Amino acid sequence: MPRITTFLAYDDQAEEAAMFYVSIFKNSKILKTTRYGESGPGPKGSVMAVEFQLDAQKYVAMNGGPHFKFTDGISLSIDCKTQKEVDEYSEKLCSGGGEQGPCGWVTDKFGLSWQVNPSILGEMLGRGASPCPRTPGTSPSCRRRRGRSTAPRRATRGRFPS
Repeated sequence: MPRITTFLAYDDQAEEAAMFYVSIFKNSKILKTTRYGESGPGPKGSVMAVEFQLDAQKYVAMNGGPHFKFTDGISLSIDCKTQKEVDEYSEKLCSGGGEQGPCGWVTDKFGLSWQVNPSILGEMLGRGASPCPRTPGTSPSCRRRRGRSTAPRRATRGRFPS
Protein backbone atom coordinates (compact mmCIF):
# COMPACT_ATOMS: atom_id res chain seq x y z
CA MET A 1 0.00 0.00 0.00
CA PRO A 2 1.36 3.49 -0.78
CA ARG A 3 2.47 5.65 2.10
CA ILE A 4 0.45 8.82 2.71
CA THR A 5 2.28 11.93 3.90
CA THR A 6 0.58 15.07 5.17
CA PHE A 7 1.79 18.10 3.18
CA LEU A 8 1.41 21.51 4.85
CA ALA A 9 1.85 24.71 2.81
CA TYR A 10 2.86 27.96 4.51
CA ASP A 11 3.54 31.45 3.21
CA ASP A 12 7.20 31.53 4.27
CA GLN A 13 7.28 29.89 7.72
CA ALA A 14 7.79 26.20 6.83
CA GLU A 15 11.10 25.84 8.66
CA GLU A 16 9.91 27.76 11.73
CA ALA A 17 6.70 25.70 11.86
CA ALA A 18 8.52 22.36 11.53
CA MET A 19 10.97 23.32 14.30
CA PHE A 20 8.05 24.45 16.51
CA TYR A 21 6.17 21.16 16.06
CA VAL A 22 9.29 19.01 16.56
CA SER A 23 9.92 20.83 19.86
CA ILE A 24 6.46 19.86 21.14
CA PHE A 25 6.21 16.14 20.37
CA LYS A 26 8.44 13.32 21.61
CA ASN A 27 10.19 11.07 19.08
CA SER A 28 10.21 13.89 16.55
CA LYS A 29 12.90 15.30 14.28
CA ILE A 30 13.71 17.29 11.17
CA LEU A 31 14.57 14.84 8.39
CA LYS A 32 15.59 17.09 5.51
CA THR A 33 15.53 20.73 4.49
CA THR A 34 15.44 21.58 0.78
CA ARG A 35 16.51 25.03 -0.34
CA TYR A 36 15.87 26.93 -3.54
CA GLY A 37 18.69 26.98 -6.09
CA GLU A 38 19.55 29.39 -8.86
CA SER A 39 16.32 28.76 -10.77
CA GLY A 40 14.00 29.71 -7.85
CA PRO A 41 11.17 30.46 -7.68
CA GLY A 42 12.24 31.58 -4.19
CA PRO A 43 15.47 33.42 -3.39
CA LYS A 44 18.56 31.23 -3.75
CA GLY A 45 19.32 29.47 -0.45
CA SER A 46 15.91 30.13 1.13
CA VAL A 47 13.88 27.19 2.43
CA MET A 48 11.57 25.52 -0.07
CA ALA A 49 10.45 22.50 2.00
CA VAL A 50 11.14 20.73 5.29
CA GLU A 51 10.52 17.02 5.84
CA PHE A 52 9.95 16.16 9.49
CA GLN A 53 8.51 13.49 11.77
CA LEU A 54 6.15 13.92 14.70
CA ASP A 55 6.20 10.77 16.81
CA ALA A 56 7.33 8.77 13.73
CA GLN A 57 4.57 10.20 11.45
CA LYS A 58 6.08 11.93 8.40
CA TYR A 59 5.06 15.45 7.30
CA VAL A 60 6.30 17.94 4.72
CA ALA A 61 6.10 21.71 5.25
CA MET A 62 6.52 23.89 2.16
CA ASN A 63 6.90 27.62 1.62
CA GLY A 64 4.32 28.23 -1.07
CA GLY A 65 3.52 31.92 -0.76
CA PRO A 66 0.75 34.03 0.75
CA HIS A 67 -2.09 32.42 -1.19
CA PHE A 68 -1.82 29.27 0.99
CA LYS A 69 -4.07 29.57 4.05
CA PHE A 70 -5.20 26.98 6.58
CA THR A 71 -8.88 26.59 7.47
CA ASP A 72 -10.78 24.57 10.06
CA GLY A 73 -11.63 22.21 7.20
CA ILE A 74 -8.50 20.26 8.10
CA SER A 75 -6.98 19.63 11.50
CA LEU A 76 -4.47 17.36 13.18
CA SER A 77 -5.81 15.36 16.11
CA ILE A 78 -3.82 14.48 19.23
CA ASP A 79 -4.94 11.44 21.23
CA CYS A 80 -4.29 12.29 24.91
CA LYS A 81 -4.41 9.72 27.69
CA THR A 82 -4.64 12.18 30.61
CA GLN A 83 -5.96 15.64 31.41
CA LYS A 84 -2.35 16.65 32.03
CA GLU A 85 -1.49 15.76 28.40
CA VAL A 86 -4.52 17.71 27.13
CA ASP A 87 -3.39 20.76 29.12
CA GLU A 88 0.28 20.48 28.12
CA TYR A 89 -0.33 20.08 24.38
CA SER A 90 -2.95 22.83 24.35
CA GLU A 91 -0.61 25.21 26.17
CA LYS A 92 2.37 24.43 23.93
CA LEU A 93 0.39 24.72 20.70
CA CYS A 94 -1.08 28.06 21.85
CA SER A 95 2.32 29.49 22.76
CA GLY A 96 3.62 32.37 20.70
CA GLY A 97 0.25 33.57 19.48
CA GLY A 98 -1.96 30.51 19.02
CA GLU A 99 -5.53 30.45 20.25
CA GLN A 100 -7.50 27.99 22.39
CA GLY A 101 -10.92 27.35 20.92
CA PRO A 102 -13.92 25.51 22.34
CA CYS A 103 -14.03 21.77 23.03
CA GLY A 104 -10.35 20.96 22.58
CA TRP A 105 -9.77 22.90 19.35
CA VAL A 106 -6.52 24.86 19.13
CA THR A 107 -5.22 27.06 16.31
CA ASP A 108 -1.43 27.40 16.47
CA LYS A 109 0.49 30.59 15.66
CA PHE A 110 0.79 29.50 12.01
CA GLY A 111 -2.98 29.07 11.61
CA LEU A 112 -3.03 25.25 11.63
CA SER A 113 -5.97 23.73 13.53
CA TRP A 114 -5.47 20.96 16.08
CA GLN A 115 -7.91 18.85 18.08
CA VAL A 116 -6.48 17.98 21.48
CA ASN A 117 -8.74 15.07 22.45
CA PRO A 118 -9.02 12.59 25.30
CA SER A 119 -8.27 9.06 24.10
CA ILE A 120 -11.71 7.95 25.27
CA LEU A 121 -13.50 10.42 22.97
CA GLY A 122 -14.51 7.67 20.53
CA GLU A 123 -16.00 5.60 23.33
CA MET A 124 -17.87 8.63 24.66
CA LEU A 125 -19.33 9.49 21.27
CA GLY A 126 -20.17 5.84 20.59
CA ARG A 127 -22.46 5.67 23.59
CA GLY A 128 -24.05 9.03 22.90
CA ALA A 129 -22.10 11.11 25.43
CA SER A 130 -20.63 14.36 24.26
CA PRO A 131 -17.66 16.23 25.71
CA CYS A 132 -19.46 19.42 24.67
CA PRO A 133 -23.20 19.91 24.89
CA ARG A 134 -25.10 20.32 21.64
CA THR A 135 -26.86 23.41 22.89
CA PRO A 136 -24.48 26.36 22.55
CA GLY A 137 -23.72 28.24 25.73
CA THR A 138 -24.66 25.49 28.18
CA SER A 139 -21.15 24.64 29.35
CA PRO A 140 -18.45 27.11 30.41
CA SER A 141 -15.74 24.55 29.58
CA CYS A 142 -16.97 24.36 25.99
CA ARG A 143 -16.99 28.13 25.63
CA ARG A 144 -13.53 28.50 27.14
CA ARG A 145 -10.76 30.23 25.26
CA ARG A 146 -8.04 29.41 27.75
CA GLY A 147 -7.78 27.19 30.79
CA ARG A 148 -8.46 23.67 31.91
CA SER A 149 -11.27 21.72 30.31
CA THR A 150 -13.44 19.72 32.66
CA ALA A 151 -15.77 18.54 29.91
CA PRO A 152 -13.95 15.24 29.16
CA ARG A 153 -13.93 14.22 32.82
CA ARG A 154 -17.59 15.12 33.37
CA ALA A 155 -18.69 13.36 30.19
CA THR A 156 -16.86 10.18 31.19
CA ARG A 157 -18.14 10.22 34.77
CA GLY A 158 -14.68 10.85 36.20
CA ARG A 159 -12.87 8.09 34.28
CA PHE A 160 -10.59 10.56 32.47
CA PRO A 161 -7.39 10.58 34.55
CA SER A 162 -5.89 13.86 35.73
